[in-house]
Order: sequence, then structure tokens, then C-alpha cells
Amino acid sequence: MIERFIEYRHQGKGFEAFMCLDDRRTGPRPGVMVSHAWAGRSDFECDKARKLAALGYVGFAHDLYGKGILGRSPEENGALMKPLLEDRRLLQARLAAALACLRAQPEVDPARIAAMGFCFGGLCVLDLARTGADVRGVASFHGLLGAPGNTTGTQIKAKALVLHGYDDPMCPPDRVLEFAREFSEAGSDWQLHAYGGTMHSFTNPEADNPEFGTVYNANADRRSWASLVDFLGEVLA
Repeated sequence: MIERFIEYRHQGKGFEAFMCLDDRRTGPRPGVMVSHAWAGRSDFECDKARKLAALGYVGFAHDLYGKGILGRSPEENGALMKPLLEDRRLLQARLAAALACLRAQPEVDPARIAAMGFCFGGLCVLDLARTGADVRGVASFHGLLGAPGNTTGTQIKAKALVLHGYDDPMCPPDRVLEFAREFSEAGSDWQLHAYGGTMHSFTNPEADNPEFGTVYNANADRRSWASLVDFLGEVLA
């Protein structure tokens, strides 16, 4: 495997992505952007990029906070995420900058790009789709589903996969129905897999806080990854 860090800039601010690919393969291959949870780009997202590389893709774990910036507590994580939740146009612009960086890599087929994300990152990749970005598909793992308010009327080109814990207190069933209406009206080819008895952060083995609503679920973790592999095989063929 080849691993490297790639620096890029947006609005004068420096960012750093982690990229991984299988060096036994030759020629450009599909790229999959991995959008991080609220703490910032961590080993968790880099490990997902490695798993994607093992499947034959270019895994690209990008950065929304700035090079080297990571939250170390729920309070720090929230403080980092809040400005982007409050300014979704800025968030969408940073996502577009990361997407442009991925497309520019010589090992990547720029016509075959997908994006996936976890928690905050799930919201991010859905926002990428909402802007009408030219990506084949987006996959949200226990993501926040609320619409940004600035993309109404925009046609969604990307296929969408939402992997959701039905008992996620951060995204109750009425929010799921709102998402379904929104993406249907925008013309998206979307699908949603809801896992019963499953809360937020179900893919994170370190999540163990029922009071906060974040609990790892091994079955949902395994099932959601299998759904992702199938989805990527469809949209990046």
C-alpha cells in the first residue's frame, strides 16, 4: 500500500488529507472521499481509507478543520464543528475544495468519485450531494440529516445511501421522513437502511455512552460496511 499526506488550501487556510492506494494496481482508479466525524480527521477515518484501498479504490480522508487540528473532548469537538454547522455554505465550499484535491491526484479517475462520512461527516457528504456536485454516490453512516437551507431546488445527481440507527436520539424518525421527502423532491436515487436497537456512532468501537446516545453496535457496523461495499460496486463500476 502507498500512503501519503496531501496538503491543500481553501480561502488561505491550509488543510491536510490522508490518501491510501494499492500499489499493485496500475492506472487511474475510482476515488472515495472519507469525511470525518466531529473530532476531525483521525486514525478512524484513515483506517477507513486503508480499507477502501484494499478494495481497489483510492481512499482519501480529507480535513475540514485545518492541518493538525483535532478535538480532544466533546467540548472541543463541538466548538470545532459549530461554525461549519452554522455556515453550511462555508462547509460546502470546503468539501468542494477537498473534492477538487482528490480529483487532481494522478492515480484517481476523476469521472468515478464517491464520498462517505461518519456522524458530522455523514451530514457533510449529504450536503455535497445537495449542492449538485458531480459525484457518483454518497454514503452517510449515522449522519445528521437536516437540510442546510441553501440548496432547495437543486437537483441531486449523486445516488445516496443512508445507514442509520433507528434509536439515534440525534436523528429521530421525523427527521428521517424529512430527509426522504427532500431527496425525493430533488430527484435523488436514494436508499436508507435503518438498524433497530441501534444508536448514534454505531461504527465506532470506542462509543459507549448511552446517556449521550452514542453506542457501538457490532452487527450494525458489519452490516453497514457490507452495504457500503455493495453500493460502491454499483456506483463506481
